[in-house]
Amino acid sequence: MARRYDPERRQRIIDAAIRVVGTKGLAGLSHRSVAAEADVPLGSTTYHFSTLDELMVAALRQLNEGFATMIAACGGLDDPRTDLAEELAGWMGEWLSGDRTGVELEYELYLAALRRPALRPVAAEWAEELASLLSRRTDPVTARALVALMDGICLQVLLTGTPYDETWAREILRRVIPRSTDA
Repeated sequence: MARRYDPERRQRIIDAAIRVVGTKGLAGLSHRSVAAEADVPLGSTTYHFSTLDELMVAALRQLNEGFATMIAACGGLDDPRTDLAEELAGWMGEWLSGDRTGVELEYELYLAALRRPALRPVAAEWAEELASLLSRRTDPVTARALVALMDGICLQVLLTGTPYDETWAREILRRVIPRSTDA
């Protein structure tokens, strides 16, 4: 039997893994569950991703790119007249206001790095990339503090189920941002 040319198969497998984790959690992620979701032979998942860690790395990297794309589209970091606290609070509001399943999925994969060392570099890349973007407007130490604060705010909203309070987030962010940096 001839091999079927399927250049999108790897991407379909990653997308399927994201859907599986979104519906079943990390505990439901297996090569078999992803193959069924992607409608590909089981061997295809193991061909492209020999371990589940490799698959999770690819999924987390894809999710990170989605968040970076959202931030880049906002463009507020390029204008020094933009109120940085307002911009960051708005980002979080945009991220948390839609379907929380996607945000929960991102954090589930992000926090999986606690037990899966293969995910740690990807989780660190996300924090470093965001800190680098924020360093356009503030010093590197403050940028890292802002990343940690934003992570904390998002986790609190997700874990407690409370609605995101953009006014409160903006006020807390302003307390961390040096006055000379904010417009």
